[in-house]
Amino acid sequence: MTAAQLRMDGVTATVLPATTDLAPVKHSPGSPGYRRATLSLFAAGMTTFMALYYVQGLLPQLSSHFDVSPTTSALAVSLTTGLLAVAIIPASALSERYGRVRLMVGSAVAASLIGLLLPWAPSIELLLAGRALQGLLCAGVPAVAMAYLAEEVDGMSLGGAMGRYVAGTTIGGLVGRLIPGFAVDFVSWQWALEIAALVSLAFAIAFWRMVPGSQFFEPQPVSLRTTGRNLVAHLRDPGLLSLFALAFVLMGGFVTVYNFIGYRLLGDPFGLPAGIVAAIFFMYLAGTVSSAWGGRLADRLGRRRVLVSATSIMLVGLLITIPDHLWSVIIGLFLFTAGFFAAHSVASGWVSARATEHRAEASSLYLFHYYLGSSVVGALGGLTYSAFGWAGVAAYVGTLTAAGVLLAALPRRRRPAG
Repeated sequence: MTAAQLRMDGVTATVLPATTDLAPVKHSPGSPGYRRATLSLFAAGMTTFMALYYVQGLLPQLSSHFDVSPTTSALAVSLTTGLLAVAIIPASALSERYGRVRLMVGSAVAASLIGLLLPWAPSIELLLAGRALQGLLCAGVPAVAMAYLAEEVDGMSLGGAMGRYVAGTTIGGLVGRLIPGFAVDFVSWQWALEIAALVSLAFAIAFWRMVPGSQFFEPQPVSLRTTGRNLVAHLRDPGLLSLFALAFVLMGGFVTVYNFIGYRLLGDPFGLPAGIVAAIFFMYLAGTVSSAWGGRLADRLGRRRVLVSATSIMLVGLLITIPDHLWSVIIGLFLFTAGFFAAHSVASGWVSARATEHRAEASSLYLFHYYLGSSVVGALGGLTYSAFGWAGVAAYVGTLTAAGVLLAALPRRRRPAG
């Protein structure tokens, strides 16, 4: 073989991989990339939603330690989700310039590190300020995760991939509530919260190490005018607008129920110990299954049909929680939780599928309404519970959920192009 042939072979060897790189293949079930993408996004959901909600299971302890009302204590959740809502759209815009993966990893690690400091706040004011900062830092993962999956995963498999991410958020919310809820029977609430923060950090590191780089992302210059134009375009789509409204009412109702169910079960007529009350968050396992189930069913049966069914199940479950019987509360919460996570999985996937361009902005608008509902509706839920007890909460959340059923039933024909 001549030197010229060797040089030609060398050129051929370098050109072929480059040609392959120009035609990347989206991740599909069974491929290593699909497994890494779904597992890493599962871990991202775990760390982020642990950080968002590991205080929720300790709200009665915060009320007692700082001598504040349930409404004030609930701000440890409402402020976090409210500031997350504020940061969702800027985080989405930054991801268009600096990349999906970089923003998600930075967000997950930074929020977890802040969480290590929160248990040692000397006052409720500093704790709430820290939780607000943590909400800002948490925004990167939920702002970008759905857009990342929509870009990198084959469209026929997007519902299942989205369901796995939502399952991670479900288990993250569960573990985040259970760890401090059980631990507080044996250690102080500060150490119970610290343990949860350490577990959240471990999942953040796992996400960092596993997540595949973006293949289909193309950086875009960050422009307030362009971002605003893209947001307005999505808000002019009636189908997307109804999904945003659905996110607001369902998430607001869901957080309200879980903010105050602990107070109900600790008080009369139940009088349960804190460790047993924490076990109520095992209801999140229903959401772990239903989120993946809802995504797959939507791929097969249609999103609208599954969404109406899921929101109707939520409403039925809520009504079952009204009687002062423990088994009634457990069964009702199971149905309410399963319906909520199935609805969220389907609705979030529908947003990404409907928005054929500027998906990050569409996803961020969905999540803005989602967490705004958590903050605003959850805060007002505290006033409702203080004034009217659980019956008032059921009426309040029931009205929102009924509106959600109507929103889910709306037709969403895609607008003609141009």
